[in-house]
Amino acid sequence: MNSNFLKKPISDIVTLSKPHQLAFEKLRIKTVFDVLYHFPVRYGDAFKATYIRDVEVDQTVVLYGEIQSVEANQSFRTKMMVVDATLKDDTGQIKLSWYNQIYISKMFREGDIVKVSGTIKETKGKFLILNPTIEKTKADPLNQGINLFVQKEEVLFLPIYRETRNLSSKYFHTVIEKIFKHTEFKSIIDTIPEDVRKKYSLPNLHDALIYIHSPRIEKDTEVAKKRFAFEEVFNIQLKNAKNRKDAESSTSYSFVGLDEALDNFRKHLSFDLTEAQEKSIKAIINDFKKTHPMSRLLEGDVGSGKTAVAAAASYAIVASRVKSMRDQDQKNARLQVAYMAPTEILAKQHYESFTQLFAKLPINIGLLTGSGCKKFPSKSSLLTNKIGTDISKNQMLKWIASGDISIVIGTHALIQKSVVFRDLAFVIIDEQHRFGTKQRQKLANKHLVDEETKNKLKKKDSLRVNKKSYIDNKNNYEGVQIIQTPHLLSMTATPIPRTLALTVYGDLDLSIVDQMPSGRKPIITEIISDEKREVMYKHVHTQLEQGRQVYVVCARIQDPDPDLMSRLNVKSVQEEAERLKKNNFKEYTIGILHGKMKTIEKDKTMKDFLDGKINILVATSVIEVGVNVPNATVIMIEGSDRFGLSQIHQLRGRVIRGTYQAYCYLCTSTTNAKTVERLNALKKAKNGFELAELDLKMRGAGELYGDKQWGLSDIGMEAIKNLKMVEAAREAAQELVEQGLSPELLKLVEENASLHME
Repeated sequence: MNSNFLKKPISDIVTLSKPHQLAFEKLRIKTVFDVLYHFPVRYGDAFKATYIRDVEVDQTVVLYGEIQSVEANQSFRTKMMVVDATLKDDTGQIKLSWYNQIYISKMFREGDIVKVSGTIKETKGKFLILNPTIEKTKADPLNQGINLFVQKEEVLFLPIYRETRNLSSKYFHTVIEKIFKHTEFKSIIDTIPEDVRKKYSLPNLHDALIYIHSPRIEKDTEVAKKRFAFEEVFNIQLKNAKNRKDAESSTSYSFVGLDEALDNFRKHLSFDLTEAQEKSIKAIINDFKKTHPMSRLLEGDVGSGKTAVAAAASYAIVASRVKSMRDQDQKNARLQVAYMAPTEILAKQHYESFTQLFAKLPINIGLLTGSGCKKFPSKSSLLTNKIGTDISKNQMLKWIASGDISIVIGTHALIQKSVVFRDLAFVIIDEQHRFGTKQRQKLANKHLVDEETKNKLKKKDSLRVNKKSYIDNKNNYEGVQIIQTPHLLSMTATPIPRTLALTVYGDLDLSIVDQMPSGRKPIITEIISDEKREVMYKHVHTQLEQGRQVYVVCARIQDPDPDLMSRLNVKSVQEEAERLKKNNFKEYTIGILHGKMKTIEKDKTMKDFLDGKINILVATSVIEVGVNVPNATVIMIEGSDRFGLSQIHQLRGRVIRGTYQAYCYLCTSTTNAKTVERLNALKKAKNGFELAELDLKMRGAGELYGDKQWGLSDIGMEAIKNLKMVEAAREAAQELVEQGLSPELLKLVEENASLHME
């Protein structure tokens, strides 16, 4: 791939007005690569149309007709400007609506003949199209006798892109056409080797880009999509295969006494581990006994006991010894564990769990976050039975560097330059997909210390650290030890279909905790239609009267404009909280939580909910990975038909953390049989993994989790439905890595993977 050309700013190819530049930035499009890989969401057929009388709900259509009326008004409910128009053809009429696109009312007038493209929706028994693409035509082709309803053998498909204000599909395609005419585009290099392309009948990159953006026939789009789906999976698999080979050529600490340490940990537990937990622990311990570093993914439903598995593995590390020919090495090594969580409140929760699990074991545990640090045990915590003592960050950094803190739990604060471990042997990353690729790599490489940090430590603590060795002057340790690569365990409660795990986590071995601890009551899940709402509210009142707490998750609002979508979701939360307070739960305290709140505000709200100061928490799906509130027993999910099954499963996991009976209410106004069948699967499925596979079949990969959290495009997400393609890309990548990548291909792959994943 001609990487220099792809890295060029769009403005080097096309002269952009300020509004166009801002519009591209809004869609996070800055370079030629960004433009070319912003694929059409669908295609409008220039010679094919539908009569208004024949439209159906959720059908994407092309309509021709005459504008009967057009007017702009401010929505009373949302305060946004809404343009409403009526389109009429010989068979009927339909309403068109645009949100925050006031310019539409100035561009089109009553009597204009137009072409409209969009998806049919239904509200209050009437059809409408929201935010359709609209353009004027010189004459009504319906009255010209042109047959718009017959498929031609050769057709020019018009690409329709994800748009924002001041950036129409038409303009977007104009920019792409200019890129295609650029001399450097002709020499664009392919990341997929020619022999691989021939084996799987894939077009080269140059042709595929033309096929997907300017197709002549439908087959062009199919061929291009197949190529880009393969390319995306192949590039990730290539990177994964290289990472795995590099890991196998690296060295890690070898340990003595792992099994004995594990037995001691079990003796001090107040509960029995499940078979699934024991199986996962065994796999991890076996990896620790190998000469190269472990790279493993631990999957398990919310509440399945992944933290206990991580704690067992952590204790086995810090309570064992380094396997070495020299006794002096064993004496001086102070093995350490780093555990990184995606949020501060989760880091604190993991810290509290570890202090409980290690209450009778002599292991120092530290908490390092942006807002403060704690150490356990301490003299005061032993006397007061508290979860540690507050300490300064400088003191914490000193103890981490000297090895006095064995297990450090924290947020992204762990990857700051000032944090240096003495003997980092094991890294745990919770909900790995919520961290950026670079963040994950930074923590895994914390044994490599930069010069600036080395000098700071030398001045502060007389501790010299560099990339190859360390010398502890305080302890008069004169030997030099090579610093090893730490073992890596990634954990997730997100159910991941096998094909997605093979793609995104292809460089990791997989362990699954598919059992729940004994004694936990299964959640009761019910589908609530509009007629059943009052019965549901009555039951919720009963739970609140018993002192329990409730989550309410608001329906997800989708909009092509990400900023508008965010504002609409916040508005939805605020309005739902007000409605519940006014009509249903006047005597209870209701709090709100959404993604636009500052971290400090979100943490305070969750702490108030945890402490029982808030009875009902109304939120967006931001709570799907959240703090453990054992007293919360009910979750009401509004507009549940708009969520993926896996996401609903994670959301309802918020209320199965305690000993009380938990309830999940799936509120929906839909009567669509397919949707009801899909929601009913939540009542039958044994676990989240079963639901993930089902959702993949029924709704498609792009709908699995409600947002793009895997670093894959829409085409890449759809590709994972095809197990044969994933396995073919994996096989091709592994063969290529075994043969040895050329320096040119290696550079191209790394550049392309970073463009896709960042």
